[in-house]
Parts: sequence; structure tokens; C-alpha cells
Amino acid sequence: MSIEILNLSLTDVSKKIIKKEISSEELVKLSIESSKKWNPIINAFIKINEDNAVTAARKADQALSKGNPLGILHGIPLAHKDLFYLKGQPITCGSKVLNGYVSEYDATVIDRLHNKAGAINVGRLNMAEIAVGATGRNEHYGHCRNPWDPKVMTGGSSSGSGAAVAARNVFGSLGTDTGGSIRIPASACGLVGIKATYGRVSRYGVMPLSYSLDNAGPMARTVEDCARLFKVIAGYDKFDSLTSTESVPDYEEIIKSADLRGKTIGIPKNYFFDNVEESINASLQSALSIFKKLGVKIVEVEVTDQIVLRDMTNILLKAEVTNTHLEWLRDKPNEYQSEVRARLEAGLFVSAVDYLRAMRLRSKLTKNFVDLSLGNCDLLFTPSIPIEPPTLEEIDIAVQQDALSINEKVPWCTRPLNYLGLPGISIPCGFTPKNIPIGFQLIGRPFSEDLLFNFGHAYQLETDWHTKPPVFN
Repeated sequence: MSIEILNLSLTDVSKKIIKKEISSEELVKLSIESSKKWNPIINAFIKINEDNAVTAARKADQALSKGNPLGILHGIPLAHKDLFYLKGQPITCGSKVLNGYVSEYDATVIDRLHNKAGAINVGRLNMAEIAVGATGRNEHYGHCRNPWDPKVMTGGSSSGSGAAVAARNVFGSLGTDTGGSIRIPASACGLVGIKATYGRVSRYGVMPLSYSLDNAGPMARTVEDCARLFKVIAGYDKFDSLTSTESVPDYEEIIKSADLRGKTIGIPKNYFFDNVEESINASLQSALSIFKKLGVKIVEVEVTDQIVLRDMTNILLKAEVTNTHLEWLRDKPNEYQSEVRARLEAGLFVSAVDYLRAMRLRSKLTKNFVDLSLGNCDLLFTPSIPIEPPTLEEIDIAVQQDALSINEKVPWCTRPLNYLGLPGISIPCGFTPKNIPIGFQLIGRPFSEDLLFNFGHAYQLETDWHTKPPVFN
């Protein structure tokens, strides 16, 4: 069986497994072969779990031979950001401070994907240290690199997830998103990535960064693949009191009959397009022309003051990440990257008054945003990343004078959604002049993930950006 089969979508290769046109063991071995080939270039994996994955694949094949498929992800190789707890395995969270920690249980989302739906876990993926940073740099395990150009950032903090799925090492991956950490690497690596409504997906067994901003979610090559992964992990979890009891629709089925005629996309007149570069904007305008062709109305809309949201987000993030890491910061501060340690120390100076104010204003500011910005449209359309993905050298604050300015622009469009708790999805829509992927972001009302998938799937039926793989050099 040729390694070219790894270019298929998750849903397509799933059909081949169920029809016994390919075995799970064959597919997993090809996945491992691809991962080993690419890893010296992109540094996506912290650990490839070869023996465990092959053993699990053989068991999956045995079950299928007896007419007992394990679930809708039967035998599909996946790999995940190294902050999801895996029973009996170490996690690093991309840092040295967790050295020696071994989990005693599986995260709920891991349990649902692998134990309930039958996917195979190929390994643990690189990430920005403790999930801090929108660019994905990591001085402990080495920077993750973009498969389209190893000199370019993957985006972060789910950097390994973006790189491994884009390089066709695996068919999908879980990441986490506290300010864009799923949507940014999805955009920079040419993938689909969704941040759900806050509370839509359980975070039990996920190493926290910021309790009130964190979200877990999938990255995959197509909207259909993402919808399948998402419907498996979404829904109430008794182990996470903040998960919603809202029913989970069959997203994958819903997108099959989506009709966008009569729907309306809102284009923000302020903030979201402030930093957009011309090469990015050209691809965004082409994407909008596709939606117009599908019968979608495009209107301009005002959005609420995003600088206030940014300030509130910074307060929550600083305080909560420092709270999570307080003992480690006290006991072994030198085991953090200096840049990360500085951000942790900043949280020590956030007052309780400011923190409580940021929490108290959240519901009011969310209502204001939804009423004003989404009052006359079904969803918003923005860049995912407003600038061309920079090189790793350009975002190194130790050597580049304007690195801080670039680092601030990368999450410009994604970060507001985490404070608001609203869902957002990134969809690939073109390439920069240097052949690095570009994505657009769709933003919806709470629990409107079905609509985001509908719009994204309809767009992908008309385009082929998502089918283009990076070339191994």
C-alpha cells in the first residue's frame, strides 16, 4: 500500500478501512513512517508511540474481522498536543517543569476519540511551552516548523498539531485554544480548526492554561473531517462541571444538505481588518466572492470595542496561568523559558479587584457583541491571521526589534472570541506569494457550530485549497 493514501481525508480513508480495502495496521504503519520521515524537518512529535499504536491497530483489525467495528473513527491514526492526559503515559506540556509526571487517567476527549470511537493514538505532539504563545516556539524541545517552509512559524500553541496534520503524518489532532491556539496553526498550516462555544467540549484531563478561556478542539484537513471529530468529543461531561448540557447534533449529517441561499455574512468595519496585509486581503476577497456565488448576502457591520475585550482577556489570562503554575514558579523557576517565566511573573501583580471586574463584565460584553455585531447577519467573516505567517527568526524577541509587534498581530483576530466564549472556525482559502497557507475565520453565536461547519463545507465544495499537501524536501 502506497504512502500516498495518507493524502486522503479522514472520512474517505475511514470508508476504506470499514470496507477492508486497507487494514488499520497498514495505515498506522504508514502514518508512523511518514511521521519519522518528516519529524527531523518539522519537529512535530515529542514522542512517537510506535509499539502501542501498532498493537492497538492489530486489535482494531481483529475486532473488524469479527464484525465488531470500534466506532466511527475505527482504526484512524491521530496524534495530540502533549497536554492531554493519557493513562500510564507521561505528558510534558512542552515544558521541563512536568518532568516525570505520568497520568493516572485519560482526558475525557481522549477517551471519547480512542476508547469510544476507535481511533489509534500515534504519539504526543510538540507545542509552545505550557501553551503560552501564538507562534509555537519552544526552546526545550525545539521549535516546531511549518511543513510548507521550515523557516516559517506553524503558529501556536498547538504547533505540533498543525504541523503533523498538514504533513499528512496523521488524519487529525486535538489542540487547545486560549487565544487562537487552534485557529492560528490551522490557518498557517492550511487546515480546518475549530474553537467551540465555551463549555461545549470537556477539559477534564487537559492541562490548564487559563480556566475561563481554555477550549479543546480538533484540527483536520477538511470541514467534514473536523465535523466528525467534533461530534465525538462535544457534549456534557460529568467530570467537568463547566460543560454545557446543550444537545449535540450530528454535524457531519447536517452539512450534507446545507443551503446557504438567503444567509448573511457580516464584515466588521472596525478592528478585525486593521492589520490585514494586501496579500491576505486578496485571498479573503476571493473567498467572499465564492460565498456570493452561493447566494450569501455580504453586509458591513460594526463591532464593539475590542481593545476593552483585549484588556479584560489579559487580566484573566495573566492571573489564571500564574495560579496554575504558582508552585512550580516558586520551586523551580529556572526550568521555564525566560520569556514564559516573565509572563508568569506578570500574573503576580494582577489585583483581585481587576480580576473580578473582568469576570463580572464578561456576560454583559458578550451580549453587547452578539447584539451589535451579529444582530443583522448569521455570522462574521474575518482573517484568521491578518499578516503573512512570519519566519521563526522574525518572531524571536531576543534578536528582532519588531518581534513583539509581529507577535501581537498574529492572534489579533482570534483572541477576542475566547473572552466572549463564542465559536470560531478557520478555513484555508489560499497561499501567500511565498506559498504559505492563508485562512479566513467565521464567528458565530453561542452553539452555532453547525452553521460554521455548513458555511465552511459549502466553501470547500467549491474550492480545492484544502486538498493541496506540502512537498517533502
